[in-house]
Amino acid sequence: MTEFVVLIPARLSSSRLPGKALADICGKPMVVRVAEQAAKSNAVRVVVATDHADIQTACAAHGVEVVMTSEKHESGSTRLAEAAALLKLPQHQIVVNVQGDEPLIEPELINRTAEVLVENNVQMATAAHELHDFDEFMNPNVVKVVLDKNRNALYFSRAPIAYPRDSMLRGEKKLPETVPLRHIGIYAYRAGFLQRYAEMSVSPLETTESLEQLRVLWHGFPIAVEITGKAPAAGVDTQEDLDRVRAAFQAV
Repeated sequence: MTEFVVLIPARLSSSRLPGKALADICGKPMVVRVAEQAAKSNAVRVVVATDHADIQTACAAHGVEVVMTSEKHESGSTRLAEAAALLKLPQHQIVVNVQGDEPLIEPELINRTAEVLVENNVQMATAAHELHDFDEFMNPNVVKVVLDKNRNALYFSRAPIAYPRDSMLRGEKKLPETVPLRHIGIYAYRAGFLQRYAEMSVSPLETTESLEQLRVLWHGFPIAVEITGKAPAAGVDTQEDLDRVRAAFQAV
């Protein structure tokens, strides 16, 4: 069994749903629900990395380990780099980055992302699933990924990739023959690579697409991608998402 630590980056600010990390889900803040879900995986430790005292207080009140980090991080990965250093995690320690707005994330997906890192002997791993809806394929809020023959990422984009040129020229709303993949925002890396990531220069592609993982590809490091059999439950970005998640917890 692959041994790993889950780190959960959690900011209080959110443009579409202010304060969502502390949004109540059946009596507990969302970030606590995420930590509890992550604890159902094979993780040997689950820690929330935050920049706000209110999140720290909420985690402590529910017995969730938490570490305070800077307010100035531009991405979750750089926040986790600081957290890993503060926690004095060994350089070889596998870290899985579980987003703080994924209270329904499947524990097995967390396990598999860590396992894929080890199986492929790469610096970073993530996940994706097949995309079968044309509107989602065209939606810039849905991040797509294309892979090489070894299932390493070639590129991530908010644009529709791979682009079906001929059918698009004919005005057809048709997906490409090669089934497109939707990226799932979960990452695994070793603590030492997290530190290296924080020291890398920001890539122009990362800035253009607003996708932190493009920094890794820009600097020449492969990212292995696990293709899941089904789409995971969506995270929380809007009030509608929050209502859906609350309903899911109430139904349990």
